[in-house]
Amino acid sequence: MAFSTTKQAPAAPAYDEYAASAWPWLYRCAYLLSGNHADAEDLAQQTLLQAYRSWSKVSRADEPRAYLRRMLTNLYISQRRPQARRLELLTDAPPEPRTASGDAGPEDRMVLWPHVASLPPRQRAVIVLRYYEQLSEREIADALDCSTGNVKSTAHRALQALRAAVGPEAHDGEEV
Repeated sequence: MAFSTTKQAPAAPAYDEYAASAWPWLYRCAYLLSGNHADAEDLAQQTLLQAYRSWSKVSRADEPRAYLRRMLTNLYISQRRPQARRLELLTDAPPEPRTASGDAGPEDRMVLWPHVASLPPRQRAVIVLRYYEQLSEREIADALDCSTGNVKSTAHRALQALRAAVGPEAHDGEEV
């Protein structure tokens, strides 16, 4: 009786199972990038469709979630290029003016969101991945296929734009 010395790789998860488990995270990230529910669903679905088309490659990746994150951010950025269609986010009323208070709660942080939404796609992607997804500069660089220096400079420009948009009274002593 001969024994095989080759090691069997663990079976890759089925696409359906993986897509179902990844959907909440993928949708949340897509919403943070796109800024509205309809675009977030479209973006997440397009990402899953792209993942389905190359499932053998995605399922073999060391980090399938990072692979999907990269697909998602690349789709978002490519859709926001000038030749892509432009969607407008319509609201019933303009945002409430910011009131000066010592305690910044979640409602105060939401005042910042329209300004994040107005950033150029790459800056917005860096802000979302860094501050909402809590990724490191290296992980963001991998997701955007750029250098960590590029991530740092893009984040710096984005934070400058946010500080300018919010105004000096809003960030006296607090980090934007």
